[in-house]
Amino acid sequence: MPNTKRTAPHPQPPLPSVGATATSNTRQRHLSSAPRTDSDANLAAASSSASSSSAILADADDDDSQQQQQQQQPASRRVLPGGSGGPGLSIAITDPRIMGLQTDESDAGDSSSTEDDRAPMLGTHADATTPLSALSAPPLFPGRRAASGGGGIRSRPPLPSWGVSPLGSPARAMSSPTPSLHRSSYRGTPATTPGLAPTGGHDGDDDSPTSSPNDKYLDADVPDADWADEGGGRRVKYEDFTTIDWIHDFAKERVRLKRLRKHASTLANLWDASQAWILVALVGIFSGVIATFIALVEEWLGDLKQGYCSDQWYLNRKFCCWMQSEEDCPAWVGWGERVVPGHVKHGEGEPANRFLAAYGIYICVATLFSFMAAFMCKNLAPYAAGSGIPEVKTILGGFIMRKFLGAWTLLVKVIGLPLATASGMSLGKEGPFVHVSCAIGNILPRMFTKFAKNEAKKREILSAAAAAGISSAFGSPIGGVLFSLEEVSYYFPFKTMLRSFFAAMCAAVTLQVLNPYRTGKLVLFQVTYDTSWHSFELIFFILIGVLGGLFGAFFIRANIRIIAIRKFSWLKRHPIQEACAIAFVTAIVSYLNTYLRMSTDKLIGALFRECDGTDEMMAVLCDRSMYGTTAWVLAVAAVVKLALTIVTFGIRVPCGCFVPTMAIGACVGRVLGMAVDALQQAYPSFFFFSSCVPDVECVTIGPYALLGAAAFLAGITRMTVSLVIIIFEVSGALTYVVPVMISVMVSKFVADAFGKESIYDALIRLNEYPFLCPKEEYVESVNCGQVMTSVSDLIVLPATEATVGDLEQVLRDYSYKGFPVVASTKTMHVVGFINRNELRYALEQAKRRPTIDEHTPCYFSGHLPAMPSSPAATILSFGSTVAHAVATAAHFVDLSSWMDQTPMTLVPRTPMEMVIELFKKVGLRYVLVTKNGALIGLITKKDA
Repeated sequence: MPNTKRTAPHPQPPLPSVGATATSNTRQRHLSSAPRTDSDANLAAASSSASSSSAILADADDDDSQQQQQQQQPASRRVLPGGSGGPGLSIAITDPRIMGLQTDESDAGDSSSTEDDRAPMLGTHADATTPLSALSAPPLFPGRRAASGGGGIRSRPPLPSWGVSPLGSPARAMSSPTPSLHRSSYRGTPATTPGLAPTGGHDGDDDSPTSSPNDKYLDADVPDADWADEGGGRRVKYEDFTTIDWIHDFAKERVRLKRLRKHASTLANLWDASQAWILVALVGIFSGVIATFIALVEEWLGDLKQGYCSDQWYLNRKFCCWMQSEEDCPAWVGWGERVVPGHVKHGEGEPANRFLAAYGIYICVATLFSFMAAFMCKNLAPYAAGSGIPEVKTILGGFIMRKFLGAWTLLVKVIGLPLATASGMSLGKEGPFVHVSCAIGNILPRMFTKFAKNEAKKREILSAAAAAGISSAFGSPIGGVLFSLEEVSYYFPFKTMLRSFFAAMCAAVTLQVLNPYRTGKLVLFQVTYDTSWHSFELIFFILIGVLGGLFGAFFIRANIRIIAIRKFSWLKRHPIQEACAIAFVTAIVSYLNTYLRMSTDKLIGALFRECDGTDEMMAVLCDRSMYGTTAWVLAVAAVVKLALTIVTFGIRVPCGCFVPTMAIGACVGRVLGMAVDALQQAYPSFFFFSSCVPDVECVTIGPYALLGAAAFLAGITRMTVSLVIIIFEVSGALTYVVPVMISVMVSKFVADAFGKESIYDALIRLNEYPFLCPKEEYVESVNCGQVMTSVSDLIVLPATEATVGDLEQVLRDYSYKGFPVVASTKTMHVVGFINRNELRYALEQAKRRPTIDEHTPCYFSGHLPAMPSSPAATILSFGSTVAHAVATAAHFVDLSSWMDQTPMTLVPRTPMEMVIELFKKVGLRYVLVTKNGALIGLITKKDA
């Protein structure tokens, strides 16, 4: 059969993909390819088939032809500028000048570089040394070109994830209230590390880097043939501060399930289906166990500030004086009594020297605890500081923060949290429980391959872990599920809800079985109400909501301002000293106030309770003759605790704001309840109180404290449904569900009038994490052409004209996260997009072959250039043996299998509202803007 000539297929419809932007100027940065040598021309492949199949021939230009093309093609070409928009909004992290990062000499030098200093774009020289893919190893994705589409929206359930950023940064050059992001790790200057050694290449949340190349290959367990119908390309493991590819991870899970159903046995399928339930059960159980440990240690350390149990030193005051009054317990020895011994007669005041001794020891022990917590967070695990909820929300949205959910962070958080809360500082442990549970939910999946190697699947477990954390913190399993749905989760399908419910149930059952307080209560402030409310109290319930909303708006603004000041002052460099100073001041102030001296949980529990007269404190709170004094003391306690909480929340120790906020609201609510009760007692016949029954208690003060706690917490978190359920499960008062709903909704409406961000959303914005709030509605009056980063600021790679040396030079000189691949630098028709990690890994693996060197051509398109017009010319030039053709065909690198060939494209007139919805609902990392098929810009999640 005569040899047939095979021509290069017509370029695929352009599928633009995002590239990284240049850091120094707004003009196109061109990268030059390596000079061609005579030996390079000999890399052309040719053969004539001896079989009945068609022969595949490669065209190779001679030296004259190559010189002619080089004369026609300048060494440096500027890519066509496109679109009406420039780099876009200032929020876009596409240029260090936009982010204010160019502050050192390297930035200044880069900004002042001349055009001669810039290398021309890759592929400006024509290269005819095209390999014969048919004579080489079979393509890894033979069906990829057929599966590639024209940029249509793929129906996927994943959530938005951060687009590829040229700076690789989740934040500006500023420290975070959680561990500082070192500027050198995400600045936009060219990379200075020589070679191609990966900077990450391991699981985003793992503690230790992987060393094996196979460990870096995320899809090593999936045969290449199973990816034939997928167009997203293969992946390596995600680096730190990057986003996961939701679409790829769900495609990988789909391929895994197909293989499992086709080849596995029924028992294997059953085991696969049960893994998620076993995993979430373990997460719930471990969360309950750790919550019990933290509660017991925190209570013992808190009592240790005031004394110790002489009989059994490891018991706290409650267990030391079990079945006895804590005020009259001979086994409990206070520090003042220990230092200044002596008997004090009943009714006599405590001696001054004993009081000062107890006061001084209280301050010293509190400061010591804060020092230990801050020291561990600063030197052992910086990510253990703070609440952790803002970072958990960002991680569940698809962001990688390596070590934030690691084992070492978990250990330090579990040890440091009781130390920080026992120091007496105005912070809580309930919020950090979410971080602790999610760390457990990140560590345990490493035992299950289907979750360990799929970040999207792992986030389903993390959502269930967040529910288990709230269930452990408040003893509220249903509230935990709703909290995970409403506050932290981004992707929450029905199966995740069921698993979250199961995890929360396991956590609550574990907590109930362990019974840390030996009272049957899951939390110290768990109460029960058996009274009802009257219609005239609605106005006071609304008033509590108004106060809660005003408090929330003020608290968020004040706390964010304090955190911002902390970032840019000497306090940033001295977190231990700051924590010790705050603990020292807090101890000085708290010891002088009865309600501030006790633990926050005990204070809330006392304020929530009805007037039963069972102990001395309730007798004081319920004594109507002392309402004035009690109200004054509670008001002072609320103001002092507000100031301390604003300053404390955000320091470098494990800390939350749930319980301190509830304590402030409970104080305010209790004061208001006492005022209402006093009015009713003073004017019982007033028509306003006509619904009260004579000689029967009309106003119950305890629920007012409960409503205050709910309203104030709603003011800073903006939670609604989940908060109402949590309060209901804590109180067990079904009759007060409506008042709680009223106070919570009014609080949210009032707080939203001053800004719709919760304290966690404000921290996410302050740290500039890539997070699009699913609850927020964005109304933009611009289109994507006005917001996009222009193509003149992009770096692109040619599909068929780059060499291994060229690509290595790009990776050495630039720290960008990815590059678009175009079919031609003239037309800018984009073939796809390749991430930096995948490109680096593919080159590393290719260089293991002895025939590959820096002059070896690389191809992205998966197609071959036009064949020679005369097969005889090829035969005469390179020989006629198939063996020689096969040998020469080994001298190329096929990168098409590592490239995303199906990115989404939009026209520049697309409204930004639609773009934002695509980012939020489809799970895009980036969107490319094209005009008549040519790339003119890009939009990342940070731009949106």
